[in-house]
Amino acid sequence: MKLHHIFKNIVVLAACLLLASCASKYDPALYAKEQPQLSLQHYFNGTLDAWGMFQDRSGKIVKRFTVVMRCEWNGDTGKLDEDFTYSDGTKQKRIWTLKQTAPDRFTGTAPDVIGEAQGIVSGNTLHWNYVLALPVDGTVYHVDFDDVMVLMNDKVMLNRAIMRKFGVDLGSVTLSFTKRDGQMK
Repeated sequence: MKLHHIFKNIVVLAACLLLASCASKYDPALYAKEQPQLSLQHYFNGTLDAWGMFQDRSGKIVKRFTVVMRCEWNGDTGKLDEDFTYSDGTKQKRIWTLKQTAPDRFTGTAPDVIGEAQGIVSGNTLHWNYVLALPVDGTVYHVDFDDVMVLMNDKVMLNRAIMRKFGVDLGSVTLSFTKRDGQMK
């Protein structure tokens, strides 16, 4: 009986590892020449508005939301103060602290981010990986985010994040950011 239980656990672990290996592979070289070049200090500076949605893994839209983001930088450190309003009227706040650690590398922290987010900028993209403490019906789950942001022009950025747990896709978040008029440089 114990051998059967051990074998079952090994099969489940192997399946999780196989699924995790299917996760997206971001290759910065693919985006290095894409324009316009993304500068986090330039784009995330001032006030931005965003519109987004969460889709479950079947594609069903589960939540819609808006975000007002106030951003400022002091040298290599940025503060992104986000206010979320969901379609059901609930509100949420997240304050990111970003730190440039190399010309193309950033780390990020926020109260509901476990550890540090790791980011790479290449061409017009930012690729983030982080673990978010996500409250769902009174329980908090630690969920992996694989997040790609693409600068479309000096005003608009698109964002798609895939959410996973144990390598299994749970759903995705799609956002469109717009920098408020009068704030482009």
